[in-house]
Amino acid sequence: MSRARGAEAALAQKQWKDLHATLSKLDCKIHLVQPQPKLPDMVFTANAGLTVDRKFIPSNFRHKERAGEAPHFSRWMDEHGYEVSWLANDLYFEGEGDALFVTDTLFCGYKFRSDIQSHRAVGEMLGCLVISVELVDPRFYHLDTCFCPLPDGAAVWFPAAFDEYGQRAIREHVSELIDVLPEEAMHFSCNAVVLGRDIVLPEGAPQLVTTLEERGYRCHELPMTEFIKAGGACKCLVMFMPQREKP
Repeated sequence: MSRARGAEAALAQKQWKDLHATLSKLDCKIHLVQPQPKLPDMVFTANAGLTVDRKFIPSNFRHKERAGEAPHFSRWMDEHGYEVSWLANDLYFEGEGDALFVTDTLFCGYKFRSDIQSHRAVGEMLGCLVISVELVDPRFYHLDTCFCPLPDGAAVWFPAAFDEYGQRAIREHVSELIDVLPEEAMHFSCNAVVLGRDIVLPEGAPQLVTTLEERGYRCHELPMTEFIKAGGACKCLVMFMPQREKP
């Protein structure tokens, strides 16, 4: 992200509306959370927390600029019938941005935003296996910017975003991996919303799109330039409710 390249507000609003329209045509139900003054990053709802079944684990944001979001999201989830379970205050955790399921295994990223110490607590809350992977490239500061699970147990990823151990752990626990080219990863092509056989992703990744279409997926490419300036794209703007049902 870069403060030197401010987003164009009108274009950002158009890109958000195009994403909303695209998702609305697919097989999903969309809930909107009311924005709050002085909290512009609330638009990146993936970072609000992690939802499994009817349990919601709110984020503990590392930076004070985003910490004010947590009470608003938690209140919304509570009002909609979710059980809200807070982590300890000293455990930084940025929700679905750093926590993604591949089948029954929860992969959690850490270093730039989330702490590895939070992963054990999340795993105990949910009763699931957690694999912690270290992120090493500040351009890919959340797991969902460089790792995208697919419903067939495979995943799209940018290997260079992870340290050697993280790469090895992912290779050992994911049945099939689709590597993304560096130039396509820079367009946040891994930051995709997967809905069954439909994948909504930022434009600028022709090779990845070809690979996914050859696997039987339908790709919906959208311009996300204004959100990429702020460090996010399609998936950053979406939180699943829930991301996973308990078996």
